[in-house]
Amino acid sequence: MTVVRDVIRTLKRQVVASALLAGLLCAVVAAASAQPSIPEKQAEAQRISAQIQQLDAAAQRAQDRYENASGRLRLVQQRLSANTQALGVARTNLKAAQEALAQRLVAIYTSQDDQSSLAVLLGAKSLDDLVTRMETINTVSAQNTSLIQEVTSYERSIVQHRALLHQARRSAARLVLARAAAKRTVEAKLAAEQHLYNSVREQISQLEAAQRASQLAAAQRAEAAAHAQQDQTDLGGGYLGGGSVPPGHFSGAVGIAMRYLGVPYVWGGASPSGFDCSGLVMYVYSQLGVSLPHNAAMQYGYGVYVPRSQLQPGDLVFFAGLGHVGIYIGNNQMIHAPHTGTVVQISSLTGWYSYEYYGARRIIG
Repeated sequence: MTVVRDVIRTLKRQVVASALLAGLLCAVVAAASAQPSIPEKQAEAQRISAQIQQLDAAAQRAQDRYENASGRLRLVQQRLSANTQALGVARTNLKAAQEALAQRLVAIYTSQDDQSSLAVLLGAKSLDDLVTRMETINTVSAQNTSLIQEVTSYERSIVQHRALLHQARRSAARLVLARAAAKRTVEAKLAAEQHLYNSVREQISQLEAAQRASQLAAAQRAEAAAHAQQDQTDLGGGYLGGGSVPPGHFSGAVGIAMRYLGVPYVWGGASPSGFDCSGLVMYVYSQLGVSLPHNAAMQYGYGVYVPRSQLQPGDLVFFAGLGHVGIYIGNNQMIHAPHTGTVVQISSLTGWYSYEYYGARRIIG
């Protein structure tokens, strides 16, 4: 009777230890699901980074357009300045031409000997001299008149061009203002996205730090629970299950595997820099002194078969015709490296995993 009572007490302690381990794991999973995951935040950071690249290119284009508009305005202003100078020269020339014509006419019509053009003409000594004097008077008048007309026309052209330049300057100034506003808008968006990106990166750092701390604490608790369960078994509890499956001795694999939560899936990976499903199992069990092949189907040939109803933490669970493997952690959950694009994580043996469940093996040493 004493032996029976000791066995019963041992079994009760084992049940309590298993329940404690499962509860601890559930708490870790619940805490992890209460906040955004690191892969989600990393994906968000990638989206923001892509947006920043687009905005940066847009900002460069806006800067180029602003500089081009500013250059156009400077060119118009230079042309307007040159036009102003040309207008000043034209007006000076016009004034000089007008003064020259006036002086010429005065010289013709007022001389020392003659008081009028008639006197000039009457002073001719012959018919040829008369014709020459008339042609001279007409030619001088025509030349000066033509000069004045040319200068006046040139001045009028400059004034018209000046009006066009003023209009072009107003248009260029408006374009510069529009380009400057567009540049400020893009730069403001770029600054906002950069600030958001920095914020998300900071959140990722905080999540990674929290995850490392949580994983370390969970691993320590799991290892402590596993050692307690192992100690109780060594005290003489033995295995009194309803079948012939021997008890497991590698529940500590759970705590080790949990250290690598969040490590990215890498096909063929078998190190903390990246795992695939069988690589994770192989790496974890190697730290317990057990050598397993890097292949899920071959790993199924190790240990002993375990009915699903008798799964214990540390058992290997297989799916999809031995195409996938994970480590059972209790409470109908496992830790595994699912597939490309994911990370080492905890999943429930429900849905697809329940439908594709193939079997389980227990490594017994």
